[in-house]
Amino acid sequence: MKEFDAVVAGPGMSPTPVATSLAAHLCATGLPVALDAALLHGLAPAAQHARAADVSPILLPHSGEMASLLDCSQEFAEKNQLDCGLQAARHYEALVLAKGPESFVVTPDGRSWKYEGGDPGLGVSGSGDTLAGVLGGLLARGAAPVTALLWAVWLHGEAGASLANRIGTVGFFAREISAEVPGLLARAHPSEE
Repeated sequence: MKEFDAVVAGPGMSPTPVATSLAAHLCATGLPVALDAALLHGLAPAAQHARAADVSPILLPHSGEMASLLDCSQEFAEKNQLDCGLQAARHYEALVLAKGPESFVVTPDGRSWKYEGGDPGLGVSGSGDTLAGVLGGLLARGAAPVTALLWAVWLHGEAGASLANRIGTVGFFAREISAEVPGLLARAHPSEE
């Protein structure tokens, strides 16, 4: 782990008991860590490791993963997205992105941001994994965790909107999202000439 600047873990894994021990280990590395998918399903028994982390972990749950984090129903997590995000952020001492048609970034101290952009096409399989990858890239470049998370949410959503305008809401693939990011960054931060 000493060779890495940041870690994204969970996409592509199956929920198993190994997920709990891996989540606990990653939280103890002192690195910026983004946990998604299977590692969110395994995090509840390792909550104390998340709370003890030197760098608050970043959790990227959709409603099913939020239900695992909070031991509630998926329907409850869907209907109470912001409240569940705030509860998870406090319980795990983590930054949380409560993903859905509207997404909320929340911090353990109760700050929150709402993102309403994007496109329904972002519901395509693998889209959340792409978001996690964009976040990991920003963290590895040295962005502060909350800044990286806010940028990743915006970049992911705007990439989806761009693809929907060009290709259509139905018809783009998750692998196409990341190709939109460099252009969005260039627009957001035009070079000074």
